[in-house]
Amino acid sequence: MLLKLVKSSLCLALTFSAITATLAADTPKKRDITLDDLAKFQRVGAPVISPDGEWILYTVSQVDTKEDKSQTHLWMVKWDGSVHLQLTYGKEGASAPKFSPDGRYISFMSSRPGTTKGDQVWVMDRRGGEAEQLTNITDQNIQGYEWAPDSKRLLLALHPKAEPDPEEGKPPAPPKPVVIDRYHFKQDIQGYLRNDAFNALYLWDLTTKKAEKVTTSKNVNENDAAWSPDGKWIAFVSNQDPDPDRTDNPDVFIVEPKAGSTPKKLTTWPGPDGGHLAWSPDSKSIAYTQGAKIELLEYSQAKPAVVTIDGKVSYPAAKFDRSVNHPSYSADGHLSYLVADDRNEYPAEVELSGNGIKRILSQRGTVLSWDSANGHTSVSFTSDNAPPEIYALENNSLRKLTTHNDALIAELNLVPTEDLEAKDKEGVEIHGLLTKPANFQSGTPVPTILFIHGGPNGQDTHSFDFLRQWLATKGYAELNVNYRGSSGRGQDFAKAIAADWGHYEVEDLLACVDKAVALGVADPNHLAVTGWSYGGILTDYTVASTDRFKAGISGAGVANPISFYGVDQYIQQYDNELGPPWKNPQLYVKLSYPFLEIDKRVHTPMLFMGGSSDFNVPLIGGEQMYQALKSLGRPTELIVYPGQFHGFTRPSFIKDRYERWLAWWDKYLKPNTTPAAQPNKQAE
Repeated sequence: MLLKLVKSSLCLALTFSAITATLAADTPKKRDITLDDLAKFQRVGAPVISPDGEWILYTVSQVDTKEDKSQTHLWMVKWDGSVHLQLTYGKEGASAPKFSPDGRYISFMSSRPGTTKGDQVWVMDRRGGEAEQLTNITDQNIQGYEWAPDSKRLLLALHPKAEPDPEEGKPPAPPKPVVIDRYHFKQDIQGYLRNDAFNALYLWDLTTKKAEKVTTSKNVNENDAAWSPDGKWIAFVSNQDPDPDRTDNPDVFIVEPKAGSTPKKLTTWPGPDGGHLAWSPDSKSIAYTQGAKIELLEYSQAKPAVVTIDGKVSYPAAKFDRSVNHPSYSADGHLSYLVADDRNEYPAEVELSGNGIKRILSQRGTVLSWDSANGHTSVSFTSDNAPPEIYALENNSLRKLTTHNDALIAELNLVPTEDLEAKDKEGVEIHGLLTKPANFQSGTPVPTILFIHGGPNGQDTHSFDFLRQWLATKGYAELNVNYRGSSGRGQDFAKAIAADWGHYEVEDLLACVDKAVALGVADPNHLAVTGWSYGGILTDYTVASTDRFKAGISGAGVANPISFYGVDQYIQQYDNELGPPWKNPQLYVKLSYPFLEIDKRVHTPMLFMGGSSDFNVPLIGGEQMYQALKSLGRPTELIVYPGQFHGFTRPSFIKDRYERWLAWWDKYLKPNTTPAAQPNKQAE
């Protein structure tokens, strides 16, 4: 009997082993993420819910490597997740999808061939058939549009074209000089701002196909327009001060939806009122956000606000000290916002007459956008190991609806991102994120990249980050720090660096580096610092404050603020936060220590990068630092990306930037190993 039991057990063990071996053979082997995967990821856009709540529109963008550009198309998913449909195809792409309020049509923006050139509004019948061009605007660019509640009109936001479209078969006319007479006269992507370069609201009748200007206002921007549910009003945001270029004072207005109407101003706060507007279901109130005064322009933490159509303002969750955005009313009148809160972003219901909030989603991660209709709410959500996808938000939890990146993610070895806390010199607690290499072994510190976010009014969050995952496969840890000046920690935390750049931020960054070293993760002898925009600025400040980093990469940065006065798009910040240079020259000198004291302070090998068309932080900032270090005979290099703005759009340049980052880091942090493959010497 015993022998039979032994044999039986042995047979079972062998059978189990065989099954296990078969399952292992069938399970695809995981691989490291590569730069080729940049083009494979599909970027899922914001959800738009149909009026009946049963369908969700969204966009999906993916890189076309042959065309060297990103293509965007419309998709639709059923609320229960049972049906997935791709709605548009072709090279021209589509954007800004919406449902008509009667639910019959799907509309979108596209430059596909039609009766009128350029980006126009197109519609397709949900019951089937080809899309048709709805608008024929020729002398202006359509910046955005909204359906009227009766589905018979569109509200268009139009912006004058710099040059008229050439006639069919004729070459474009020679460009004309740009005549400028404005205080704020340049903006990234838009370029030089002409005197007539303002957004204005127009009504487009679907039957007559004519556009009529809604308001009598001139030379002011009219943005973020929203129809009241009853169709009697249009709310919008506009700065109508005598010279709106000189103030940061947009207010909420309402106007009747007919041509030549006079707007009614609802808010009076001498700072920014507006953002995305949300009407209450009864059409009597508008939820919006209120920011700080112009002195804190770049550090403003928006708070919830509501104004009635009679102009009475109230402040829900009045003592809640976190920045909010994108308000949304439920059908029963409950008001919620998206909240930026300490490395996470989530939706929360605010107390209309109280001080607090009720967090709707407790899951760690980042809600990028959301929409609600007929009792259903959908969000675009991302976490450390999951790129953005569309989810249903039900009972304070998420139900996944789309899977555009699931197959790719299933192939990859991904690593977690951990919270990190440290205290700086003043005892202020600073929060960050730490991502270790895939093969990290406790007790064996690794080369570490301090990668600094821009803004400064932003934060590093628990969200899918390609760089973190890619560096992990290369044996690097990545450290992200929400230094003072960042969002997510309240208004006082954000405004702490006003008129004192490169001081507390550097202390905070170095405190978190010390913590990563103390944890046994960061190798103190193999550190690099890198950042873009304000992250590039802080890279310059950091290498001018310490020699502990073996390499630095400053992208779209500046280390000599006085040389940027009138050169970039931040004239309001200079005049109101720092004061004009002729009134406060010593402050500009103080803030320029990385450049003016470069011979004494900067010994770190530095790589500088930027786009030739960047009006946000023009290339001159990197050029000056590069030239100074070159004059001093110190190791440095400059990479110029032709035709790129502050945010790169050309996929080959984005990939090239990753390649050059890695090559620079490897050169100085791993000098005894085989260096990363060098990209072409000249970026083309």
